[in-house]
Amino acid sequence: MTREEIITGLAEILNEVADVEPADVTEDKSFIEDLDVDSLAMVEVIVSTEERFGVRLPEEELKELRLVSDVVTRIEKQL
Repeated sequence: MTREEIITGLAEILNEVADVEPADVTEDKSFIEDLDVDSLAMVEVIVSTEERFGVRLPEEELKELRLVSDVVTRIEKQL
């Protein structure tokens, strides 16, 4: 799976969970500051991401996942 495919999948999840336009989801975007994803929605995004990609993103690491690229990199490492 390529980075682009991961970003596309993540964009779909963000659209479903937080009503973020898929075109707005790029690697350099911050979930909170740029995409307006609050902490509750972020938990839903992480759960959906784990289910969709078959990865594990531990809750204690959520604070480290600030940018779209942070999540994409974590997913890549586990695939």
